[in-house]
Amino acid sequence: MSSKNQLLDQLEAEAISIIRDAYANSDNPVMMYSIGKDSSVLLHLARKAFYPSNVPFSLLHIDTKWKFKEMISFRDKIKKKFKLKIITYTNQKGLKLNPQKDKNYTDVMKTKALKDALDKYKFDVVYGGARRDEEASRSKERIVSVREYGHLWNPKNQKPELWSLYNFGRNDGQTLRVFPISNWTEFDIWNYIKRENIEIVDLYFSKKRKCVKRDGAYFFLDDKRFKIKNNEKIIFENIRFRTLGCYPLTAGIKSNTKNLNEVIKEILYEKNSERSGRLIDLDKPNSMELKKREGYF
Repeated sequence: MSSKNQLLDQLEAEAISIIRDAYANSDNPVMMYSIGKDSSVLLHLARKAFYPSNVPFSLLHIDTKWKFKEMISFRDKIKKKFKLKIITYTNQKGLKLNPQKDKNYTDVMKTKALKDALDKYKFDVVYGGARRDEEASRSKERIVSVREYGHLWNPKNQKPELWSLYNFGRNDGQTLRVFPISNWTEFDIWNYIKRENIEIVDLYFSKKRKCVKRDGAYFFLDDKRFKIKNNEKIIFENIRFRTLGCYPLTAGIKSNTKNLNEVIKEILYEKNSERSGRLIDLDKPNSMELKKREGYF
């Protein structure tokens, strides 16, 4: 067995064990489903963890109504294919907000929507596909992360995780967020997708797309709501996405990678973080950590 497959086997076994242990220590668990590659891997692991039974808990998708159309179509296809229960939640009070101009858009349509959904359905354990190598604040997360009343995160008030022993205890008002693929890297994710033949959204592969180039980044014109500036021109360019979110806030990269082997080869030489194209990470100093402290995933 190759060393690469040995590593993937170890990561898979660790993640499945965490998923099962968290489920055994929960009353009402849920898995976040963003429709991205990490969510697709996490869902695959959950299916393996409980095979031959179906996944025994719901998936939660926070729909801002600004996701790429391909993402929503993919979500609906996967739901039907694997007979999943997917709860789709939207903060109706923020439907008039525009991510291109309203600074409170992320707080209202993502953070507030997530917290409201968790409260509405009274979920106590929430699985997520975040990884420590993605972004600085996520490297501070425990695999089993305590959230205080109001889903607030205090990185200084977390339980030790020595020798891969996880504490699922919680006090009144606390919930847990569980990150089974914390120890995976972007490279691991792509190699696992290839090995397991996991279906992912086509946006991860290069294709000639209608877009504008802004500040050196490419933005896909997914619908007519995208506001083009006077000095910008519509172009058609071969681009793909390393991360997926709300389309006006998610920049693509110029690329000719059209299959998994080419993606894996490309990221070996990539110097920037995969989230460097997510504008919500860059809107203020320590942006992601502040959002996480307030309840963002």
